[in-house]
Amino acid sequence: MKILCIADHVDPIVYSNAIKERFKDIDLVLSAGDLPMDYLGFVVSCLNKPLYFVFGNHNLKYLGAFNKRFEHSIIQRDNLFKTFGSTYIGFKVIYDKKRDLIIMGLGGCRKYNSQPNQYTEFEMYMHIIKLFPRLLFNRIFRGRWVDILLTHAAPRKIHDKEDPCHIGFNSFRWFMRKFSPKYLLHGHIHLYNKNEKKITDYFKTRVINVYDHYILEYKKEDKNG
Repeated sequence: MKILCIADHVDPIVYSNAIKERFKDIDLVLSAGDLPMDYLGFVVSCLNKPLYFVFGNHNLKYLGAFNKRFEHSIIQRDNLFKTFGSTYIGFKVIYDKKRDLIIMGLGGCRKYNSQPNQYTEFEMYMHIIKLFPRLLFNRIFRGRWVDILLTHAAPRKIHDKEDPCHIGFNSFRWFMRKFSPKYLLHGHIHLYNKNEKKITDYFKTRVINVYDHYILEYKKEDKNG
Protein backbone atom coordinates (compact mmCIF):
# COMPACT_ATOMS: atom_id res chain seq x y z
CA MET A 1 0.00 0.00 0.00
CA LYS A 2 1.35 3.42 -0.99
CA ILE A 3 0.39 6.46 1.06
CA LEU A 4 0.94 10.01 -0.17
CA CYS A 5 1.77 12.20 2.84
CA ILE A 6 1.61 15.99 2.53
CA ALA A 7 2.23 18.89 4.92
CA ASP A 8 2.98 22.61 5.29
CA HIS A 9 3.67 23.62 1.70
CA VAL A 10 1.67 23.54 -1.52
CA ASP A 11 4.14 21.39 -3.39
CA PRO A 12 4.24 22.04 -7.17
CA ILE A 13 5.12 18.38 -7.68
CA VAL A 14 1.70 17.51 -6.22
CA TYR A 15 -0.23 20.62 -7.31
CA SER A 16 0.30 19.85 -10.96
CA ASN A 17 -1.51 18.70 -14.08
CA ALA A 18 0.67 15.60 -13.87
CA ILE A 19 -0.63 14.53 -10.46
CA LYS A 20 -2.77 11.68 -11.79
CA GLU A 21 0.10 10.12 -13.69
CA ARG A 22 2.76 10.85 -11.08
CA PHE A 23 0.76 9.38 -8.19
CA LYS A 24 -1.41 6.87 -10.03
CA ASP A 25 -0.50 4.00 -7.68
CA ILE A 26 -1.40 5.85 -4.47
CA ASP A 27 -3.94 4.10 -2.20
CA LEU A 28 -4.43 6.73 0.49
CA VAL A 29 -3.51 10.34 1.32
CA LEU A 30 -2.58 11.73 4.74
CA SER A 31 -2.18 15.45 5.47
CA ALA A 32 -0.21 16.56 8.54
CA GLY A 33 -1.53 20.12 8.58
CA ASP A 34 -0.88 23.74 7.59
CA LEU A 35 -2.36 23.27 4.12
CA PRO A 36 -5.29 25.12 2.49
CA MET A 37 -8.47 23.08 2.30
CA ASP A 38 -8.82 23.73 -1.43
CA TYR A 39 -5.40 22.09 -1.91
CA LEU A 40 -6.68 18.99 -0.13
CA GLY A 41 -9.77 19.16 -2.35
CA PHE A 42 -7.58 19.28 -5.44
CA VAL A 43 -5.65 16.18 -4.35
CA VAL A 44 -8.84 14.24 -3.57
CA SER A 45 -10.58 15.18 -6.81
CA CYS A 46 -7.57 14.27 -8.93
CA LEU A 47 -6.58 11.01 -7.24
CA ASN A 48 -10.05 9.90 -6.13
CA LYS A 49 -8.60 8.36 -2.97
CA PRO A 50 -9.50 8.87 0.70
CA LEU A 51 -7.69 11.73 2.41
CA TYR A 52 -7.40 11.96 6.20
CA PHE A 53 -6.07 15.14 7.75
CA VAL A 54 -5.31 17.13 10.88
CA PHE A 55 -5.02 20.90 11.22
CA GLY A 56 -1.75 22.55 12.15
CA ASN A 57 -1.31 26.09 13.45
CA HIS A 58 -1.79 27.87 10.09
CA ASN A 59 -4.50 27.74 7.40
CA LEU A 60 -7.22 27.48 10.06
CA LYS A 61 -10.09 29.12 8.19
CA TYR A 62 -12.23 25.98 8.36
CA LEU A 63 -11.08 24.71 11.74
CA GLY A 64 -14.38 25.65 13.40
CA ALA A 65 -16.33 23.63 10.84
CA PHE A 66 -14.60 20.46 12.00
CA ASN A 67 -13.80 21.16 15.66
CA LYS A 68 -16.66 22.58 17.71
CA ARG A 69 -14.24 24.05 20.30
CA PHE A 70 -13.38 26.72 17.72
CA GLU A 71 -16.73 27.15 15.98
CA HIS A 72 -17.16 30.77 17.10
CA SER A 73 -13.58 31.91 16.55
CA ILE A 74 -12.98 30.58 13.03
CA ILE A 75 -16.04 29.67 10.97
CA GLN A 76 -19.54 28.50 11.82
CA ARG A 77 -20.45 24.83 11.79
CA ASP A 78 -23.17 25.45 9.19
CA ASN A 79 -20.25 25.32 6.74
CA LEU A 80 -19.53 21.74 7.74
CA PHE A 81 -20.51 20.52 4.28
CA LYS A 82 -17.35 22.16 2.93
CA THR A 83 -15.21 19.11 3.59
CA PHE A 84 -13.42 19.28 0.24
CA GLY A 85 -13.75 15.49 0.03
CA SER A 86 -11.44 15.02 3.02
CA THR A 87 -11.95 13.44 6.44
CA TYR A 88 -10.83 15.27 9.58
CA ILE A 89 -9.28 12.97 12.20
CA GLY A 90 -7.93 15.52 14.69
CA PHE A 91 -8.10 14.00 18.20
CA LYS A 92 -9.80 10.92 16.81
CA VAL A 93 -8.96 7.28 16.19
CA ILE A 94 -10.39 5.90 12.95
CA TYR A 95 -10.37 2.48 11.30
CA ASP A 96 -10.12 2.29 7.53
CA LYS A 97 -11.77 -1.07 7.00
CA LYS A 98 -10.90 -1.41 3.31
CA ARG A 99 -7.19 -1.02 4.06
CA ASP A 100 -7.33 -2.60 7.54
CA LEU A 101 -5.54 0.47 8.88
CA ILE A 102 -5.91 2.20 12.27
CA ILE A 103 -5.00 5.87 12.22
CA MET A 104 -4.96 8.33 15.10
CA GLY A 105 -4.77 12.09 14.58
CA LEU A 106 -3.33 14.70 16.95
CA GLY A 107 -3.28 18.16 15.38
CA GLY A 108 -1.95 21.53 16.47
CA CYS A 109 1.35 22.50 18.05
CA ARG A 110 2.86 23.62 21.36
CA LYS A 111 1.21 26.74 22.76
CA TYR A 112 3.29 29.83 21.96
CA ASN A 113 0.65 32.59 21.65
CA SER A 114 -3.12 33.04 21.94
CA GLN A 115 -4.06 31.67 18.51
CA PRO A 116 -6.25 28.53 18.06
CA ASN A 117 -5.13 24.92 17.88
CA GLN A 118 -2.17 25.31 20.23
CA TYR A 119 -1.79 23.17 23.33
CA THR A 120 0.24 22.87 26.48
CA GLU A 121 1.95 19.59 27.21
CA PHE A 122 -0.71 18.79 29.81
CA GLU A 123 -3.54 19.51 27.37
CA MET A 124 -2.06 17.18 24.78
CA TYR A 125 -1.72 14.40 27.39
CA MET A 126 -5.40 14.88 28.24
CA HIS A 127 -6.41 14.62 24.58
CA ILE A 128 -4.52 11.34 24.32
CA ILE A 129 -6.03 9.93 27.51
CA LYS A 130 -9.54 10.68 26.23
CA LEU A 131 -8.83 8.42 23.25
CA PHE A 132 -7.77 5.47 25.38
CA PRO A 133 -11.16 3.63 25.22
CA ARG A 134 -10.98 3.61 21.43
CA LEU A 135 -7.36 2.44 21.51
CA LEU A 136 -8.27 -0.33 23.94
CA PHE A 137 -11.11 -1.44 21.66
CA ASN A 138 -8.61 -1.80 18.82
CA ARG A 139 -6.19 -3.71 21.02
CA ILE A 140 -8.87 -6.19 22.07
CA PHE A 141 -10.67 -6.69 18.76
CA ARG A 142 -7.96 -5.93 16.17
CA GLY A 143 -4.88 -7.08 18.02
CA ARG A 144 -3.08 -3.72 18.07
CA TRP A 145 -3.54 -0.22 19.45
CA VAL A 146 -2.87 1.87 16.35
CA ASP A 147 -0.89 1.64 13.12
CA ILE A 148 -0.19 5.28 12.24
CA LEU A 149 -0.13 8.35 14.47
CA LEU A 150 -0.66 11.44 12.30
CA THR A 151 0.40 14.68 14.00
CA HIS A 152 1.31 18.20 13.00
CA ALA A 153 3.99 18.88 15.61
CA ALA A 154 7.03 16.69 16.07
CA PRO A 155 7.88 14.68 19.19
CA ARG A 156 10.19 16.43 21.65
CA LYS A 157 13.88 16.04 20.71
CA ILE A 158 12.97 14.24 17.47
CA HIS A 159 13.11 16.60 14.47
CA ASP A 160 11.80 19.56 16.52
CA LYS A 161 13.42 22.97 17.07
CA GLU A 162 14.16 24.99 20.19
CA ASP A 163 12.14 28.11 19.34
CA PRO A 164 8.77 28.32 21.19
CA CYS A 165 6.70 27.63 18.06
CA HIS A 166 8.50 24.45 17.03
CA ILE A 167 9.19 22.68 20.32
CA GLY A 168 7.79 19.15 20.13
CA PHE A 169 5.60 17.21 22.56
CA ASN A 170 6.97 14.85 25.19
CA SER A 171 3.51 13.26 25.20
CA PHE A 172 4.20 11.93 21.70
CA ARG A 173 7.32 10.15 22.93
CA TRP A 174 5.31 8.67 25.80
CA PHE A 175 2.62 7.56 23.37
CA MET A 176 5.14 5.80 21.13
CA ARG A 177 6.64 3.94 24.08
CA LYS A 178 3.24 2.81 25.40
CA PHE A 179 1.22 2.14 22.23
CA SER A 180 3.89 1.31 19.61
CA PRO A 181 2.45 2.78 16.41
CA LYS A 182 4.41 1.61 13.42
CA TYR A 183 4.72 5.19 12.18
CA LEU A 184 4.44 8.71 13.51
CA LEU A 185 4.03 11.09 10.59
CA HIS A 186 4.40 14.82 11.29
CA GLY A 187 4.91 18.15 9.56
CA HIS A 188 5.49 21.60 11.10
CA ILE A 189 9.29 21.45 10.72
CA HIS A 190 10.14 22.84 7.31
CA LEU A 191 12.99 21.12 5.50
CA TYR A 192 15.01 23.49 3.34
CA ASN A 193 18.17 21.38 3.38
CA LYS A 194 18.07 17.88 1.89
CA ASN A 195 20.67 16.79 4.45
CA GLU A 196 18.38 17.54 7.39
CA LYS A 197 17.26 14.39 9.17
CA LYS A 198 13.66 13.46 8.40
CA ILE A 199 13.47 9.81 9.52
CA THR A 200 14.20 8.61 13.06
CA ASP A 201 13.45 5.29 14.74
CA TYR A 202 12.21 5.55 18.33
CA PHE A 203 11.52 2.25 20.10
CA LYS A 204 9.14 0.42 17.69
CA THR A 205 8.03 3.56 15.85
CA ARG A 206 9.50 5.16 12.74
CA VAL A 207 9.11 8.94 12.95
CA ILE A 208 8.95 10.69 9.56
CA ASN A 209 8.82 14.39 8.76
CA VAL A 210 6.51 14.52 5.71
CA TYR A 211 7.07 18.20 4.87
CA ASP A 212 6.14 18.98 1.24
CA HIS A 213 5.32 15.41 0.29
CA TYR A 214 6.51 11.92 1.13
CA ILE A 215 5.56 8.52 -0.26
CA LEU A 216 5.16 5.93 2.48
CA GLU A 217 5.22 2.32 1.32
CA TYR A 218 3.23 0.54 3.99
CA LYS A 219 3.23 -3.24 4.12
CA LYS A 220 0.65 -5.37 5.92
CA GLU A 221 3.37 -7.11 7.88
CA ASP A 222 4.51 -3.70 9.20
CA LYS A 223 1.78 -3.74 11.86
CA ASN A 224 2.95 -3.97 15.43
CA GLY A 225 1.20 -6.11 18.00
